[in-house]
Amino acid sequence: MTLSDLLIGLLNDMFFASIPAVGFALVFNVPVKALKYCALGGAIGHGSRYLMMHFGIPIEWATFFAATFVGMIGVHWSHKLLAHPKVFTVASLIPMVPGVYAFKAMIALVELNHRGFEPQLLEMLATNFLKAMFIIAGLAVGLAMPGLLFYRRRPIV
Repeated sequence: MTLSDLLIGLLNDMFFASIPAVGFALVFNVPVKALKYCALGGAIGHGSRYLMMHFGIPIEWATFFAATFVGMIGVHWSHKLLAHPKVFTVASLIPMVPGVYAFKAMIALVELNHRGFEPQLLEMLATNFLKAMFIIAGLAVGLAMPGLLFYRRRPIV
């Protein structure tokens, strides 16, 4: 893969990640002046995850690091624009929700119920379910990480 292919893929990924970020920001009644930051946060988060995965980091860890990065940026924007960090971060993380893995796990569960036990279906269910849960955990912990680091009342050590 050449550098131009990587950049085109990255820009494509970032553009299409910003669309659901803005859509969910509208659902959450985010102020109009913050919509561009939600779009930018979604693009930055999904784009950074795309780059990390391109360089071999597993999707679960890449999602955690991208969510932490978006959380840090959201804290910065919240100080700059005098809003709560969740205004920017929650909608920005929505494009990284693992819908495909959860869908595949549910399909395997329905097939197990319909056809009966098959080892391949159980493997598909377990693999996709665990992957989806670890990605969701990465999103949750990554989103909480800036609060744990910046808003502590006691020193870390």
